[in-house]
Amino acid sequence: MQEIVRVVDLKKYYEIYDAKARQSKFVKAVDGISFSIHQGETLGLVGESGSGKTTTGKLILNLIKPTSGEIFLEGKSLSSLNHKEMRELRKSIQVVFQNPYAALDPKMTIRDILTEPLSIHKIVSKYDYNNEVKRLLNMVGLSESDMDKFPHEFSGGQRQRIGIAKAIAVKPKFIICDEPVSALDVSVQSQILNLLCELQREIKVSYLFIAHGLNVIRHVSDKVAVMYLGNIVEYGDVKTVFDECKHPYTKALISSAPIPDPNRRNNTIALKDEIPSPINVPDGCPFHPRCYEASDICKNKKPFLMNVSSSHAVACHLTYS
Repeated sequence: MQEIVRVVDLKKYYEIYDAKARQSKFVKAVDGISFSIHQGETLGLVGESGSGKTTTGKLILNLIKPTSGEIFLEGKSLSSLNHKEMRELRKSIQVVFQNPYAALDPKMTIRDILTEPLSIHKIVSKYDYNNEVKRLLNMVGLSESDMDKFPHEFSGGQRQRIGIAKAIAVKPKFIICDEPVSALDVSVQSQILNLLCELQREIKVSYLFIAHGLNVIRHVSDKVAVMYLGNIVEYGDVKTVFDECKHPYTKALISSAPIPDPNRRNNTIALKDEIPSPINVPDGCPFHPRCYEASDICKNKKPFLMNVSSSHAVACHLTYS
């Protein structure tokens, strides 16, 4: 399969000035991550709030510039593109936002919202706008009678369908889904997830799927990357990571997922304290202050992502030993 996205040693540091200490400090939002996504494939990016998931998405979208590292989209390095070349490449990469209520312009009809990307990127002739809008609405399970309605006339799930229609309007190769179902009712979430999976099979689009919910990630992803404090601590095929997870943080996340059977005991692994500030990342392994299996080496030496099999990589000293 063709490689659509490749991220190599990507870092994003934000400089802040500590007036009390009279020195600059750095927020290490993303601290040297690498991964790739192939055509028709979904990579699930999971971790607690503050782990760097959304920052990673913004970097790939080129909304913010990386401190170092490279992002390749269809083999082209984003850092080497000028404004005109980047604008042309925008057709290949789109985003579905977390909040469907804020993602749509309340003053525009659905016809105008979906016509805008068609016009900007010259996807079809202006005489075909209406037919294309109808086609997009049908693809996401809405009716052509909805074309002249405004966003406030729709439910949250319907608005997210419109957001998905807008994302696929320019025939992208890659879509970043940033928590696309977290703001929706549970009864609607599965409908949106199934829609995204159906569209992927139909148009062969690739996804970076950012989420907190592990059940969601397991349902939609081919591969999983577990992030903690700007680092990927475990990476691999979704079945391998969930069934044979090695990193203590991944084990804790999986154990925290709710179990629908009330008669089945859930042995949740409780982590100590909160996730540390990315301004003061702990020495050694970033996870060691909260780790229930930490040893002395974890406090002094940072582990790096290493393969434990052909489809599984872990950043943990316990795995190396």
